[in-house]
Amino acid sequence: MSASKPRTELAVGLFLLLSFLTLLALAFASTNGRLPFTGQTYEVVAKFSNIGELKLRAPVKIGGVTIGEVGRVELDPVTFDAVVTLRIDRRFDELPADSAAGVFTSGLLGERYVGISPGGDIDMLADGDEIFLVQSAVVLEDLIAKFIFDGPPGGGGSADADADADSEDLDPYQE
Repeated sequence: MSASKPRTELAVGLFLLLSFLTLLALAFASTNGRLPFTGQTYEVVAKFSNIGELKLRAPVKIGGVTIGEVGRVELDPVTFDAVVTLRIDRRFDELPADSAAGVFTSGLLGERYVGISPGGDIDMLADGDEIFLVQSAVVLEDLIAKFIFDGPPGGGGSADADADADSEDLDPYQE
């Protein structure tokens, strides 16, 4: 009986070890393979009027290839713009200074990411630089509300036309 006890303990120990390794693999897979210690990066800043649901650690991409991640999202207290700090891998340190950044969505309702379109400037972005050419996120709810309340593009009967007609009636200088 004592000979089977060490064998059982070994089997239970191996089972627990394999279970732990499986959980570790699942945790790693759920973070899309991103670890907190990503290596050598440099930071660039972009200011957007609307970032939608952009989250920390969202990917930064060029042409669909991930080159970095969102490191920080803050609010500028003066302009009320979202200040997004992008951590870009040092392998991609030759991005032209006139590159543009935009907040996009993967698919119709997918996750948000920052897409960069490289420019043609001979000067390159360096650590701490700012990207000035930006395109804010397109929020689906805003588009739907605009279509519902403003009517279809080019369609008659908009609220603006009614407001113009009413303002003509209130003109005190009209004869």
